[in-house]
Amino acid sequence: MHGIPRYDANREIDWGKTSADYSNWRPDYPPEFYDRLSARGIGRPQQRILDLGTGVGFLARQFAQRGAEVVGIDVSTAQIQTARRDAQSAGLSIEFRVAAAEETGFQDDSFDVITASQCFLYFDQSRAISEVKRLLRPGGQLVTCHFCWLPREDAIAKASEELVLRYNPDWSAADWSGVIPPAPVWSEGHFEVIDRIVFDADIRFSREAWRGRIRACRGVGATLSAEVVSRFDQEHAELLARIAPPEFTVRHRIDAHLMSPM
Repeated sequence: MHGIPRYDANREIDWGKTSADYSNWRPDYPPEFYDRLSARGIGRPQQRILDLGTGVGFLARQFAQRGAEVVGIDVSTAQIQTARRDAQSAGLSIEFRVAAAEETGFQDDSFDVITASQCFLYFDQSRAISEVKRLLRPGGQLVTCHFCWLPREDAIAKASEELVLRYNPDWSAADWSGVIPPAPVWSEGHFEVIDRIVFDADIRFSREAWRGRIRACRGVGATLSAEVVSRFDQEHAELLARIAPPEFTVRHRIDAHLMSPM
């Protein structure tokens, strides 16, 4: 998501606390997204790809399924453990490491493509930029991407956000405008945007799946205590029983910037 801060007030954001919900309920990007990347040369067989802030490994698994040689790193041990388990269950050979985007430990010119899904804002950006430039081979590309619901267009998303804010008033990701900038602000003077992808998709959820998806967001599972998350989830279930059918869709915006070092 563009334009949100790294932290919500003084709350620590720990994605490892929500790894189970993240893996079970947070949907992957729709197939159209990977098809569009493939049409632009991202995710080709034998291409060497590094996925920064890989989380539970959504991008890593998709690229590996398309024949790329993929490495995923994340600072969260819990996320990496889940990513390894999910890749093994899918029969995929992916190297996952606990490592920071700012200091990966790989040699210079190691990768054709580096990806970062909804995570570049959490990095020390000046150091991460230098590391990406060091790691990319000549002609290599950095791809940053996002997959976010649209509360200004979707009533269920808006109602769920209002409930999150009651439990966590510091949550800064609510009411996202959906505006995709021509280039990420931090990329100016470092990367040239060579292509963009922007499209909307209606993602299908059950009430249970949407509850899991909201628990997996940073405003709930990644910041609140287990006891508070449980109370929130019960109230969210009651809310959805009133306002949502058993199955529904939530409008999302998918975007990516494909960039080359300057």
